[in-house]
Amino acid sequence: MDSREQLMMLRRSTGMNKRQFAEYFGIPYRTLQDWELGNRRMPEYLLKLMAYKVEMERPGMLQKIHPEEVL
Repeated sequence: MDSREQLMMLRRSTGMNKRQFAEYFGIPYRTLQDWELGNRRMPEYLLKLMAYKVEMERPGMLQKIHPEEVL
């Protein structure tokens, strides 16, 4: 599985849409979109850091996301 697929799986596991995910990490929406489309490769270390942050904040994550915002 390549980093593009891992990124999409990570985002989907959070229940966030692309815009919410980008805002959560402070990443420009277009950059996230390019990573997911395979137009650009994201650094491997960044994917690991993002996965770590999601895992550490998972219990409180659903409280930060409003259900009506999740597509």
